[in-house]
Amino acid sequence: MRTRVFLINFVTASVMATAAAFAQTGDYLAPRAPDGNPDLNGIWQTIGSAHWDVEPHSAGPSVVRELGALSAVPGGLGVVGGGAIPYRPEALAQRNENRTNRLERDPAIKCYLPGVPRGMYMPFPVQIIQSQEHIMILHEFAGAVRTVYMEDQVDAPADSWMGWSNGHWDGETLVIDTTGFNGQTWFDRSGNFHSDQLHVVERITPRSPETLSYEVTIEDPGIFTRPWTMSMPLYRRVDENVRVLEFRCVEFVEDLIYGHLRKQPDGENR
Repeated sequence: MRTRVFLINFVTASVMATAAAFAQTGDYLAPRAPDGNPDLNGIWQTIGSAHWDVEPHSAGPSVVRELGALSAVPGGLGVVGGGAIPYRPEALAQRNENRTNRLERDPAIKCYLPGVPRGMYMPFPVQIIQSQEHIMILHEFAGAVRTVYMEDQVDAPADSWMGWSNGHWDGETLVIDTTGFNGQTWFDRSGNFHSDQLHVVERITPRSPETLSYEVTIEDPGIFTRPWTMSMPLYRRVDENVRVLEFRCVEFVEDLIYGHLRKQPDGENR
């Protein structure tokens, strides 16, 4: 009898969990913004190790050995569809060289703007501010700001770190099409890179009151053999008084970038 009751309870709980999971994805309808579209306003953040390496990877030592375990690389299952980025052979060789020299070459180490989509999965919060004409995406890292033009859309007037973003709604999904990159950002700390021909399409869909589904398609014919995708959830920050704070990292790296220009006391090597 006890076994039967346990099995009934177990099956009931499993069915309820499955139903709840489905309700939070396919059937979930987010609160509406004044224009009738899903309300994405809020502060969001990823949980995972994609900012270290978007491909599957094992744990590894820090590139700065003196920091020991404090900056060691955590393992990750990866967020790339199919597991591996489809590099062209010469681009893969460049990626491997980047990886070997990432301490000197990673643009984010020097506080350059993170680019798209890297800024979305760095370990810093991101705020979405939504209106009918524009959607603003504010990144805590380096104070990066993106404007998504929902109306009056034009091509990128010039190349830039964060590109030029035009958006539209596809039912419950915000679709952001971004081009106009300067080709100087990376996808992660592991040397994965792109050129100035990068084309990024992001799809942001509410999946529950406190999660968004974030999917991105990457296209860059000179670097990759075909378009490829990444996907991950974004989690709403619900802690009390949460806000995007200042992270003015330029002053943190001044010595790294300009230290060699410092005037040396007389008698020392210049």
